[in-house]
Amino acid sequence: MEDSVQIRCTRCKNIFRDRAKRLQNGYSRQCPSCEIVLFFDEDSHDPNIKQAMRTARRARKQLRESEDASTRKAAAAPRQYSGRSASNARGTEDDGAD
Repeated sequence: MEDSVQIRCTRCKNIFRDRAKRLQNGYSRQCPSCEIVLFFDEDSHDPNIKQAMRTARRARKQLRESEDASTRKAAAAPRQYSGRSASNARGTEDDGAD
């Protein structure tokens, strides 16, 4: 699962990527090409910011669901004891070491 989101700069129209976990209300990021500071907010009037926020929300949801599925799968797997058996834990009394 891809954890990064494409963001289109409002000023220079270049596209760059950032992690979906970072793109939340109040996050700001500088465009790598034109160096304008972009402020990410759910209520933004900019359609590029809105699109990036929606995509990030979907990506975070899919990441959570895949993590939940993997933890459920690991919990459902039967556990096997791989330690020593009682007979192999100690040597016999007749080791010959007197």
